[in-house]
Amino acid sequence: MCQTARSPLAEDVISAHDTPVRSTPTGPATTSAAGLGSPGRALTALLRTLRPKQWVKNLFVAAPLVFSRHLINPTYLVRTALAVLAFCVLSGAVYAFNDVRDADADRLHPTKRYRPIAAGELSERAALIAAAGLAIGALGGCLLLSWKLAALAALYLIQNAAYTLKLKQIAFVDVLSIASGFLLRVLAGAAAINVPASRWLLVCTALLATLLGFGKRAHELAWAERTGSEGATRAALAGYTLSVLKLAMLALAPLTCAAFVTYTIDRHTIEFFGTDRLVYSAPFVGLGIIRFLYLALWRPKDDPPTEAMLRDPWFLLTLAGAAGTMLYAIYG
Repeated sequence: MCQTARSPLAEDVISAHDTPVRSTPTGPATTSAAGLGSPGRALTALLRTLRPKQWVKNLFVAAPLVFSRHLINPTYLVRTALAVLAFCVLSGAVYAFNDVRDADADRLHPTKRYRPIAAGELSERAALIAAAGLAIGALGGCLLLSWKLAALAALYLIQNAAYTLKLKQIAFVDVLSIASGFLLRVLAGAAAINVPASRWLLVCTALLATLLGFGKRAHELAWAERTGSEGATRAALAGYTLSVLKLAMLALAPLTCAAFVTYTIDRHTIEFFGTDRLVYSAPFVGLGIIRFLYLALWRPKDDPPTEAMLRDPWFLLTLAGAAGTMLYAIYG
């Protein structure tokens, strides 16, 4: 969906409930002395704080590479890989900063209290130093590739800082902030290989990211009501109701599918790729969105739906089908 000159063509979703690493009769305080006194454990705690399992969202940086038909170009591939790596590092820095800011509140949360900083396994000072070092290193790497990429990376960092400090406390603004983070990833991927990001890629990304954001908020609200933990959840949830979130998701889901289908049958898209086969991927995209709705609204688990779907065999099957048909249409 990214184009050359003539072609047609969401803060990170911070994990709401980290799985406890371990539980002892005395709680998180038991791990504090051991974690702070051991460099090895402190390093492990830092790695957990950076949340590498969440870095999969940075694959959106690679979307322009795929849809600009440059996936098999070694130079473009390396530049995109470096941009993805830079955004993974930036994401880790954001998570560390977020956990320092939320440490006091996390200690009162039934699951977030096991985060390394809240549990006393990693000092706030060490986390902030690591976050600053990672952010500076990532921005410097981006600058070596492209000043536009560096500017977008800096904007991504600022946007996430604003999200952590204030925006995540405001209902609906928090989800729109998440969506903007995904858009910045796509724009950064386009800047890394110096191709214009297409309007279709940006539209589809914005709709999908907003859908995922609302799904996460619906899960958090349902989880809080189910466990009686309303007082330990994020402030923005007070501005949401499950009925409104469900309605928003049920409206966004078909709209996202319609936008993608419209893109695949657009005349400029067919001319750019030289084929009309991209529409074959639309059923898989639709099934994947339906499966996400099922996981988020009708079969919620303790894990957020954005994490549960990456372990759900049916969703992974539709994802593989969508990716395979897209690659076949574009490169086959």
